[in-house]
Amino acid sequence: MDVMPQQDPESRQPPEPSPPDPCGLPAEGATAVPPPPPTLRTTLRRAAFGAVAAGVLLAGALVAVDDGDGRPKEPGPVERAEAAATAGSLASLSDLTALIGDRQKWVESHPKDAPSLATLGTAYVEWARRSADTAYYARAEQALKRSLEVQPGERGNGEAWLGLAALANARHDFLAAKRWGETVKKQQPKAWSVYPVLIDAYTGLGDQKAATAATEKFGELRKGVPALARTADLYRGNGWREDALATAREAADRATQPAEKAEALHRLGELAWERGEPEEAVAQFDAALRTDAAQYASLAGRARALVALDRTDEALAAYQSALEKLPRPQYALELGELYESLGLDGDARTQYAKLREMVAAAKKDGVDESLVLARFEADHGDPEAAVELLRVQWRGQHRSAAVADALGWALHRAGKSVEGLEYAQRAADTGVRNASYAYHLGVIQRELADFGPARRNLEQAVRTNPAFSPLAAPLAREALDALGEPPPGGPGEMQPSSPPPAPEPKPESQPEQEKKPKAPAPAPSRTAPARSPSPSAPEESKQPKETQQAEAGSGSAAPAATGT
Repeated sequence: MDVMPQQDPESRQPPEPSPPDPCGLPAEGATAVPPPPPTLRTTLRRAAFGAVAAGVLLAGALVAVDDGDGRPKEPGPVERAEAAATAGSLASLSDLTALIGDRQKWVESHPKDAPSLATLGTAYVEWARRSADTAYYARAEQALKRSLEVQPGERGNGEAWLGLAALANARHDFLAAKRWGETVKKQQPKAWSVYPVLIDAYTGLGDQKAATAATEKFGELRKGVPALARTADLYRGNGWREDALATAREAADRATQPAEKAEALHRLGELAWERGEPEEAVAQFDAALRTDAAQYASLAGRARALVALDRTDEALAAYQSALEKLPRPQYALELGELYESLGLDGDARTQYAKLREMVAAAKKDGVDESLVLARFEADHGDPEAAVELLRVQWRGQHRSAAVADALGWALHRAGKSVEGLEYAQRAADTGVRNASYAYHLGVIQRELADFGPARRNLEQAVRTNPAFSPLAAPLAREALDALGEPPPGGPGEMQPSSPPPAPEPKPESQPEQEKKPKAPAPAPSRTAPARSPSPSAPEESKQPKETQQAEAGSGSAAPAATGT
């Protein structure tokens, strides 16, 4: 079945954008849109009227219709997609296709229908995100701008503002997404629909405190599978594995619609992979694909786990299928590294060239893929170029664990291990259980002759996921073997050179005060790994001493945990 959005049942080509409005603006990227104006005495009456009108329109579309034999008519794909959006759930790609086609036809004859234009733009964003067809982001931006021209956001068109926030997140412009989302939040603080975009924006910016607060608020306002999924991602990003697993399982058990169920199963597969359980990961990814064949991300997850099981031929086929159906640069990097680990250097170079092409094409559509490009450059290209790419990200307040880890590793590969250590430690201190982060930190510490912490982090990498990367995992074991076992008895400075002096007896005239027993420390509420205190954020102007030796050869980081 062809699931590309269509304008009519006969057409088999991707739809053309709706005829441009004379007032339409060109698509220039999410950051090209001016920041939303501050709400100046926007009346509650207008906001309430807009919400009621939207609810009436949606309710009218979902009213059951008698089909002539006394039974209510089953909802069609458009109604199912609308119902999923109303519930904050995922719609199937085929239902999303039907919704796009329906709204395209409607706005052709009703070009001033602001809610329909906003729905169309938001559906374009979702289609582009789940198909990796970045060309649809420009169509989304055009539709959302037209919606705001007809009805400005401060006059009740918060849906278009939320669409622009989702678009900015999809393009990895998290600052713009934060501005749009917070503007809607000020206007409608009890609207649950604003919190998913804010969670994504705060996570992309590395603001764990704000992301946690937004997740908790979303859970208060919107119960059910969507809230459980977001909570599981939050626990995962903090390294609380048991909590993440329990919550993700509950989400999978309670999900009823195929797309939502498949997404929940995919999450369970990723958690199993990160725990170093590839058999369980394959089982969960297979279940996700059986539930919804369009859950293409599970093809790449399955390939990753198959590599760990030495089922290389199956892994190659799964990666190729994933890239064909969901052409993301990260998958091209992973397949290239698999080829390289097998000694197929020509095939690896082909994949790396495709990665560069995909990143360039995404950039034309306003999508920033600097993180994956920097990971590639650090290990297979120009580490100095990787550092420059990631410094731009850091200055733009993109300070997630993934960016901190990548910048620390790129600095190390460029011969600046002292500076790189600060960023690598910052990534590890977030608590996320990522074998690549531990590996990078351990290698940098070994380079700086900090052998004790280096051994601990390399052991953690191998213990967390022994096959986290086809290139880096063997290097982690080699580095650990080279360090050897710790010396018996511990470091010399930990053993006193002479016995401590005996305490002097107290005079009998001064009786010893009765001491209160100390209360036991409260048990942590989450099973988080022990961490050293997080260092302050590295200063941009700081110029640490550079080491002259770069680590020779390593694999790039495995996909970071997300929420990341």
